Amino acid sequence: MKLADRVSQLKTPANLAVSAKASELQAQGKDILSLSLGEPDFNTPAHISAAAKKAIDEGFTHYTAVPGIPELRAAAAGYFNSQYGAGAGPEHIVISNGGKQSIYNIFQALLNPGDHVLIPAPYWLSYPAMVELAGAKPVIIAGSPEKNFKLTPLDLEKSVTPKTRLLVFNSPSNPTGVCYSEAEQDAIAQWAVDKGIIILSDEVYDRLVFDGLKPVSLCSWWKKHPEHFVIVNCVGKTFAMTGWRVGYSLADKTLTNAMSSLQGQSTSNICSIAQKAALAALTGSFAETEAMRAAFERRRNLAYEMVSAWPDVVCPKPQGAFYVFPDVHRHYGARFPDSVALCNALLDEGGVALVPGAAFGDDRCIRISFAVSDDILEKALTRTAQVLFRR
Repeated sequence: MKLADRVSQLKTPANLAVSAKASELQAQGKDILSLSLGEPDFNTPAHISAAAKKAIDEGFTHYTAVPGIPELRAAAAGYFNSQYGAGAGPEHIVISNGGKQSIYNIFQALLNPGDHVLIPAPYWLSYPAMVELAGAKPVIIAGSPEKNFKLTPLDLEKSVTPKTRLLVFNSPSNPTGVCYSEAEQDAIAQWAVDKGIIILSDEVYDRLVFDGLKPVSLCSWWKKHPEHFVIVNCVGKTFAMTGWRVGYSLADKTLTNAMSSLQGQSTSNICSIAQKAALAALTGSFAETEAMRAAFERRRNLAYEMVSAWPDVVCPKPQGAFYVFPDVHRHYGARFPDSVALCNALLDEGGVALVPGAAFGDDRCIRISFAVSDDILEKALTRTAQVLFRR
């Protein structure tokens, strides 16, 4: 059967491919330590799960409005308002199947064939594919580990063309864990407004920040210029709810209506029960979220201390999310000429599953997730060093 070109060009995401291979090896009885997936290793807080059980018991198991139940849309707007002063209403919110569907909907609603989308690299691996599925062209702008992978308006300016429609902005970053300061964000936001470029701000890791940093958002810019900004968040990372698949976006009403129409022709509403769970998350206590954040910071310290001690490796210190993204290319050679070959060697020789940096637009690096227990993290990084420095 001949498939559509848009499907034929898609590739399996590298993180899922690595995870699948690791699971296959584990099923064969091999000792595999996986630092490949980006999800908290904690259980969903009990009060959130209780809300889902209550929804089932009360028969809340039918269709809902496509953009989400009114109280959840209000709660998502309330989060943006209370945390970042967005001044949003429920009509500015669409609830989707995870942050991924929110981003997909935004691209589909905003982009036309031939539009250009600026994507700073390293990037979350789905951005370019989603842009291409909308018929637009991803324009990759490379950052450097020596500059903490951060870009400035001057860096972005060099890639702007008359076809530039949108900039994808992600802080805290997957895969680097790098966080832009409020001043750095403001400079990029002002540049985008002056250029008439829309910013899609992916803020799904907003609360997972370290070193005393406070969460930062572009919501204040959305409040002033709603036609230039759209914000995406989700409950998956913050509340250990990745499998519940609940994302939410903040946009002006024109875009919100368009996204709702698109979603109505694809998935319609998301799971009714998951919506009740998300409502409990956004309106309940954040105490367990803070406990998880503190654990991630402790693990960040452990991972960074170990990785930054590796010779001839450049490792920016992550200030958010739960990833370390070291530049290890000085150790490439006949055994492993690139990040894909290195990750295969790590899996085969060391029993450690990591994700090659090539998947994120930077082949010099590898992504290490520290969303695992301290002992697994330490053991896996020890094995990684043994393979990396074996001659």
